[in-house]
Amino acid sequence: MLRLGQRVIIVADTFEQNLPVNEYGYIMAIDRNADNVFDYVVRVPKINKHFFVTAADIELEEILIQLEADRLQRESLIDFALATKNEELFRRIMNGEDQEEADAMKPSSEVQSQAEFIKQVNLKAWI
Repeated sequence: MLRLGQRVIIVADTFEQNLPVNEYGYIMAIDRNADNVFDYVVRVPKINKHFFVTAADIELEEILIQLEADRLQRESLIDFALATKNEELFRRIMNGEDQEEADAMKPSSEVQSQAEFIKQVNLKAWI
């Protein structure tokens, strides 16, 4: 739940009420009525109006800035990997997982003896 006075960005217009999308505003009121679809009243100072909005229509400015920074960082890493022809870095960025996690998830190519397998199962069952 957002607090009163927080700066938010209008990111959508779910009910097509001509909200100024991509404009910032401030939370002026919180509607706690369960019968109402709107969650907040947002004041947009640029056009000097108040709007009833749902929680899905607005997002905190800090979160949007962080998401944009993460996207730019990912794009610059992809550009760097392509420029240096670093295939490992490119694959790691595109798959979104660390190499250690990928190696841990791969099945081991070693064949265990039956005694070693039973020993590991018993050890895990004991823990």
